[in-house]
Amino acid sequence: MKRLYKNNLVTFTFLIPALLFFSLVVIFPFFRGLNIAFTNWDGISPTYDYVGLRNLKLLFSDTDAIEPIKNTLFFAFSTTFLVNVLGLLLAVALNTKFKGVNLLKTFIFMPMVISLVLASIIWRYIYSDIYPILFHTDSGLLGNPSTVMLGIVIIAVWKEVGLAMVIYYAGLQTIPKDMYESARIDGAGIVQQFRSITIPLLMPAFTYCIPLWLGTGLRQFDYSMVATKGGPGTSSQTMAMYVYNYEFPYFKAGYGQMSAIVLFAFILFITVLVTRYFRRREVEY
Repeated sequence: MKRLYKNNLVTFTFLIPALLFFSLVVIFPFFRGLNIAFTNWDGISPTYDYVGLRNLKLLFSDTDAIEPIKNTLFFAFSTTFLVNVLGLLLAVALNTKFKGVNLLKTFIFMPMVISLVLASIIWRYIYSDIYPILFHTDSGLLGNPSTVMLGIVIIAVWKEVGLAMVIYYAGLQTIPKDMYESARIDGAGIVQQFRSITIPLLMPAFTYCIPLWLGTGLRQFDYSMVATKGGPGTSSQTMAMYVYNYEFPYFKAGYGQMSAIVLFAFILFITVLVTRYFRRREVEY
């Protein structure tokens, strides 16, 4: 017992620097932000007044937040669905041995190692110079308010589907091959095997991937900022950009911080709910 206590103490000692750093850059700013959310601070002035729940009331009555909310939900659910479905299908398709399979995996995963800025520049060129020629339009997807979010979703899916493929491919490697052999002997087809064996036994991968992309999508900032800076107009502005604009260009840090806390609470609620949903459906084998 004494030796176990000593080992735990040593382990905790090694964690202290990481815990201190995490507290300094995450926990302390978070609680500091909670205080600012109930003020009218402009982000610069050394003084500010407490305004109670006024910022919260303004947020829920602000019609300018409707479009960012719609854009955020569209991006989050679209990328979560497309990245996971395409990643799973690619993993299943590449879960066989044929000549060049490893090279093909590399090509699919390669966009993940490209910086987001470079990926956005590549697709901005495709949308502005190649897309209009192919489809005989005056502007690309990013230049049209009605299609700009679709264009950003395509960039995100192209860049991130390789990571989802790798995760699902790793999950497929843990499924015993004899299960598929037994199912084939019993007369089960490919679709039935996929539905009755692959999907249930891949639930741990779903538990990781779907909340990950859903949470990332709900706080999406970088794709819209790099590709369009929220334009045309505000047609690609997300809630994270909405928070950023009030924190910095508009100098309404109190209101921006309240928006950030509401967004954080919503993301936490959704991701916990989805994680619990999939975790309950995990099976042991």
